[in-house]
Amino acid sequence: MTEAPGPHIGDEAPAFTLTASGGREVSSAALKGAPYLLYFYPKANTPGCTTQACGIQEALPALGKAKLTVIGVSPDPMPPIEKFAAKYKLEFPLASDEDHKVAEAYNVWVEKSMYGKTYMGMERSSFLVGADGKIAKVWRKVKPDAHAAEVMKAVAAL
Repeated sequence: MTEAPGPHIGDEAPAFTLTASGGREVSSAALKGAPYLLYFYPKANTPGCTTQACGIQEALPALGKAKLTVIGVSPDPMPPIEKFAAKYKLEFPLASDEDHKVAEAYNVWVEKSMYGKTYMGMERSSFLVGADGKIAKVWRKVKPDAHAAEVMKAVAAL
């Protein structure tokens, strides 16, 4: 069995700077010394992405107590991301990775197929990064409805 493409647990998290909802900018440099969750989702305002985002929003108070910053990343441009964040009152930043540079650094910009057609798209994946800047936990092909609980469990182990 071949190993999934990196980054892997223990690796240095790839650096990033992205424009995010609410007129914010998010970057790995600004998060230095603090744990964060970078979660990649395919498209704002779709059923799975909404379930996942709302689950994380509900868990935000507990994640905040653990001093965890959460950042959602999609290939969408900012206008649909802003609408999505406002519609569901998402307080954590949702970032735009239109050129897929960050997704490619995390190996989540992958070939997908639907109805016999192949295309490139975002794999629903998450990376928990410790205060040391290293990957602490990786989730590939995330199940939207269970993700917030999995993150809570992993954060408790940090």
